[in-house]
Amino acid sequence: MEWIPGGTFRMGSDYNYPEEKPATAATVEGFWMDPTAVTNREFAAFVDATGYVTVAEKAPDPAMYPGADPALLVPGSITFNQPSGPVDLSNPMLWWAWTPGACWREPWGPGSDLQGREDHPVTQVCFQDADAYARWAGKSLPTEAQWERAARGGIEDAEFAWGSELAPGGDERMNRWIGRFPWEYRPKTDGPRQPGTVPVRSFGANGFNLFEMTGNTWEWTRTWFEEGHADSSKACCAPRDPQIPGVDASRDPATGIPRKVLKGGSFLCAENYCSRYRPAARIPETIESATCHISFRCVSPMPT
Repeated sequence: MEWIPGGTFRMGSDYNYPEEKPATAATVEGFWMDPTAVTNREFAAFVDATGYVTVAEKAPDPAMYPGADPALLVPGSITFNQPSGPVDLSNPMLWWAWTPGACWREPWGPGSDLQGREDHPVTQVCFQDADAYARWAGKSLPTEAQWERAARGGIEDAEFAWGSELAPGGDERMNRWIGRFPWEYRPKTDGPRQPGTVPVRSFGANGFNLFEMTGNTWEWTRTWFEEGHADSSKACCAPRDPQIPGVDASRDPATGIPRKVLKGGSFLCAENYCSRYRPAARIPETIESATCHISFRCVSPMPT
């Protein structure tokens, strides 16, 4: 694990998406963090040692999805389904698909596997799965403030984890969507030939020696989601590791399911859509959701 020094930093952004506002001071104590997202290899070791079964490998509880088609209440998860041409960007259902059988072992559904992907971030893990792994490892999931402090790598008030430019001198610093999302994918010559994860440590580390803090996969935090940050400008001092709000305030307005904060963006973030591959970026995700572009990494107050 890598040591992340404590201190006060500028959390959030006043210049991008509404949920990132207001930029505000936050303070965290020093902590240790995994240098990479947890890999398929590491998650497999956890499953082998404990017999753990992920949420995606179990049939959904009908009580959580009233009115759902019973035929869909089978083990499975959510995968990206690339359209063949331009689509309405206001309708994510045009590129997301519920895929029976999709799970961490078969992240794109039946027929896919982990061969050659052992060192890719594990995906198709919901919050409960990530938390179970962290506890088994003697660690925990990071708070949003811890995650953002770590992602910035000691660079304050920069748009990206490495500075102000998305691709300095044309040099790609992360695994992101290049082209017009979600249909046109134009990878660099040395990039992946189709949208998806890349192995951890594929890109250079940040100032705290952490890899792929932005792009590749979103990462779970243990912070309940609320729209925006609490403004600390009128407080006597910067709040310590702010975690807002409680579970009830985080609930999804449509389903009532609690939501946690995801950080970092993924291989599906693009300049024309969801350009959230920045330390300040944040989105909500319901705790039972698992997809092909969400992973996690762990923290600890002591090295392990």
